[in-house]
Amino acid sequence: MLRSIRRAADRRRQADGQYGWLFNPYTGDEMVSIDCETTGLDPKTAELVSVAAVRIKEGRVLISDSLDLRLQCPESLSGDSIKIHGLRGIDLDGGETLDEALEKLLDFIGNRPLLGWCIDFDLAVINRHLRPRFGFDLPNACLDMVNVYRREVRRTRPDLEPDLRFEAMAKALGVPVMGRHTALGDAVTTALMYVRLKNGSRRAS
Repeated sequence: MLRSIRRAADRRRQADGQYGWLFNPYTGDEMVSIDCETTGLDPKTAELVSVAAVRIKEGRVLISDSLDLRLQCPESLSGDSIKIHGLRGIDLDGGETLDEALEKLLDFIGNRPLLGWCIDFDLAVINRHLRPRFGFDLPNACLDMVNVYRREVRRTRPDLEPDLRFEAMAKALGVPVMGRHTALGDAVTTALMYVRLKNGSRRAS
């Protein structure tokens, strides 16, 4: 309810702005799987390290048409704190500024529905950085792969308690785990799980 109220207020404020079109209802046949790698598990304090997105169209995961952004090292991280978070040098070497990354993300996803594994966390981190810079939260309709999988298992196997861990879901659906704990790898794997669940296909391009 709160998200709907905030989205309506954002729509009014952004109506004549650069990103007003993001609030238009989506009428196409695509969705976008997204994932973020962050410096921690608290969405109130976690910083973005990388963000990725991949399109899903007509039961196909369009790996060749994806977004994979690595961000500059957050100012809050240095020395021992990098080791604590288990980040590699490549994770923090160079990369986009936060403003550049968010702008590219908005342009890529457009107003398509979003898919993610435990997507509320990714949305919370993205929106925490997006609102101060662009004046709105992501207005896209969203699907959480965990909820999609849970509903399907309960529909087809009501006697079975689903294992909702990422790797367990991928294994149950016969989907290879692509680059676990990388933003693009997790976004692609989540997209493949969704496609597999919906139509039994594992096609990718």
